[in-house]
Amino acid sequence: MTDQIYTIVTTMKNEGPFILEWIAYHRSIGFTDFTVFTNDCDDGTDKIIIRLEELGVATHVVNRLKPGQSPQRKALRRTQWHDKTQEADWLMCADVDEFLMIRVGDGHIDDLMAAVGDVDAISFCWKLFGHGQIEGFEPGFVTEQFLWAAPEDSYPNQRASGMKTMMRNNDKFVRLKIHRPLVADDPKDLRWVDAGGQQMPARYLRSKWSAHRGFSHQYARLHHYAVRSIDSFLVKRDRGRTNHINADQGIDYWQSMNTNHAYDDTILARLPAARAEYDRLIADPVLAQLHAAACDWHIAKIKELKAREGWPEFRAQIAGIDHGAAWRENRTDD
Repeated sequence: MTDQIYTIVTTMKNEGPFILEWIAYHRSIGFTDFTVFTNDCDDGTDKIIIRLEELGVATHVVNRLKPGQSPQRKALRRTQWHDKTQEADWLMCADVDEFLMIRVGDGHIDDLMAAVGDVDAISFCWKLFGHGQIEGFEPGFVTEQFLWAAPEDSYPNQRASGMKTMMRNNDKFVRLKIHRPLVADDPKDLRWVDAGGQQMPARYLRSKWSAHRGFSHQYARLHHYAVRSIDSFLVKRDRGRTNHINADQGIDYWQSMNTNHAYDDTILARLPAARAEYDRLIADPVLAQLHAAACDWHIAKIKELKAREGWPEFRAQIAGIDHGAAWRENRTDD
């Protein structure tokens, strides 16, 4: 195994039920550190990260914000000066609903690096996973529950082609951004590739946040569970967005991110290792109690939202949207 430090930087608010699965999964594929910025948590998310810090698993940072500031953008700017992230050999911005599915070798980050060779950055395109007709919140693994996704080789909309980038922490980049790094002026011999090892087009040096037409997913894909179940989406909408904070996560967001075109259970082969890591984490009695409390909070929050004025109508509206008949017609139970 490599001795490189692979760090994920993320922001969280009211994500308690989903943290341990996400941490365990990414530890199982080779990520070594997690720097988590939290703000205004009601469900104990911050307490979970603080306990993980006490156990040497993650680093917690309070993300203090002024009115109108984007939590995600503020956190990534602070990352430039944070000691822990500057120790990293590799940095990636990923959210708790994004899981890096490495498709080469045994699915470990070492296998990915062996496949792409000596590079400075690797971009991974989202594969959006929809709610798969699951309405209620269940505390189990998200990666086991939601198996209906966007098509493998096409994007239903522009959002579906979004990407995230893992960058080497060197002088070819100024800093980490949400989807891609900020590239230094006139970087020498920059090797920035897609998830198939192809050099990214020159236009990406200064802009672009989504995959280009010839983007390869050969070695990896970023599974993005943006909506989860209908009831979980209610909590997400109530929490608010981490980047475009003034935009409602309403009907438009649900329609564009809830994709159920093709059945994809490939990540299930990676879960035994993730489950073993999860079991080690949840064996800590403090973490176990905090996780259970976060799940209880979400159940109570969903009940409260269903009784809030206008929200039952919103729930009924998103539940009534037909997201394609593939889940009904193509699934087999044999």
